[in-house]
Amino acid sequence: MKGIDSTVVNPQGGSGPSQALRMVFRNVVRPIAKRYPINEVTIPLLRTAIDTAVKLRPDPQGVEREQILMNGFRMEVVRTVGDRRPLSEGAVMYMHGGAFFIGGIETHRPIAAALARRTGLPVVNVEYRQLGGTRIPESITDCMTAYRWLLRKGADPSRVVFAGDSAGGFLSFATALRAAEESLPAPAGIVGISPLLDLDYRAKRGYENVERDDYIPLAGLQRMVRLGAEVDKRLDPALSPVNCALHGLPPVLLIVGEDELLRYDCELMAHRLAEAGVPATLELWRGQVHAFMSIAPGLPESRMALARVARFIRARTEANPVARTA
Repeated sequence: MKGIDSTVVNPQGGSGPSQALRMVFRNVVRPIAKRYPINEVTIPLLRTAIDTAVKLRPDPQGVEREQILMNGFRMEVVRTVGDRRPLSEGAVMYMHGGAFFIGGIETHRPIAAALARRTGLPVVNVEYRQLGGTRIPESITDCMTAYRWLLRKGADPSRVVFAGDSAGGFLSFATALRAAEESLPAPAGIVGISPLLDLDYRAKRGYENVERDDYIPLAGLQRMVRLGAEVDKRLDPALSPVNCALHGLPPVLLIVGEDELLRYDCELMAHRLAEAGVPATLELWRGQVHAFMSIAPGLPESRMALARVARFIRARTEANPVARTA
C-alpha cells in the first residue's frame, strides 16, 4: 500500500535455515493448505496430527508453567524459573495462531517461553475455543475472559501487552477493541506477528502477494472465514479490526514477512492507525514465512525479531532490563 512507512529489517534476505524452511512450506505445506477442506470432520483430524507431532518436541528450558482452567478453555502462565513477582509488575497476554482451528498451549509454548526469558515477564498463553466447536466471536469472548482474569489477579493494564501471531494477532487487536467497548482499561501495547486483521478475503484477490506467499493460500483463508465468520454467506465488516474505531488503541508493533499475503492486512492497519493518531511501527522481514517466530523460534531471524519484540514490550511495561536475551 502506497504511503505506508515500513522498514525492511533484514535487507540481506533470509539465512540458510530460513531459506530451507521457506522451501518446505512452498513445496509441501502450501499445496496441502490450498486444497485441505476446513469443516467439522477435517478439523479434528488435523488438530490431532499436529498435537501428536508437537509432543515429540522437547519442552522449552529455563521456564516454569502453571495451568489455569477457565470456563470452557484453559491458559498457561509461563515464567522464568524462580520468578515469583506479582502480575502487577507486568505481563504479556499471548494469543496463539492457527487459523482459529488449530494450535494451542503446546504448539506455542516455545514462543511464550522465549518472550518470558527475553522480557522477564510472565506470559499468559491463552488457548481460546476454536472452530469446530465455536466461531470467531466466541474466540474473542474467551480472550476477553482471560484479560478480565488478569485484571482480577491485580495486573496493572498499563504494564500488560497483548501479543499474538496470525489469528492470535487478530485476537490481540479484537480483544483490545472489545475492552474499549466494555469500558475496560486498554493494555500498554499490542504486538501483531503476521496478524490477520481484515477477514474480507475478496479484497485481497488482486494483491501482489497472493502467489508469492509460501504458506497461506487465499483459498484456505476463504474457507476459514466462511466457516468461522460469515452468516448466510455475508461477512460483517465490523468483525475485522481494520474497520473498527482505532483511536483509543495503545502503541502497536506489526511484524510480517515481505512476501506474505497478510502484509496486505498489516499495511492497511498501519495506514488506519496513522489516521487515528495511534503510534505504530510496521516491520517487513525479507525471505521469511508467515509467523516465522512462532513456527521456528530458533531461526536466526526469529531470534532477532524476538529481541525486537521484547524491546518493544519492555519499553511499554518498564520491565526489568536485565532479562535474559538468549
